[in-house]
Amino acid sequence: MEKRELTCIGCPMGCMLTVILENGEVTEVTGNTCQKGDIYARKEVVNPTRIVTSTMCVVGGEKERVSVKTASDIPKDKIFDVMRDIDAASVSAPVSIGDVVLADVAGTGVDVVATRNIHGR
Repeated sequence: MEKRELTCIGCPMGCMLTVILENGEVTEVTGNTCQKGDIYARKEVVNPTRIVTSTMCVVGGEKERVSVKTASDIPKDKIFDVMRDIDAASVSAPVSIGDVVLADVAGTGVDVVATRNIHGR
């Protein structure tokens, strides 16, 4: 039996969670005050993922950078690979919210999308 303690990030409550694992499988989650805590804990100890937010260079835009994020969560161990790809990329203006600015980032199968409109000069 393995016991892990986490702070939940599923909602603003920040519950202290205790997760019990047996043979790599979650058998019990305690400390959560809502269902999001149970879901978060089970996923976090078996397959942790994150949404990555950053900025990307814009060529020919009214601003030099555009805010971006991964369209869905990516494996936590791929964060640095994703950031390396975002840092190496640029997008040409105009850019609209939701535009895919980097497809299949770091081989994750997840796209990076713009979260702000940037007009051309």
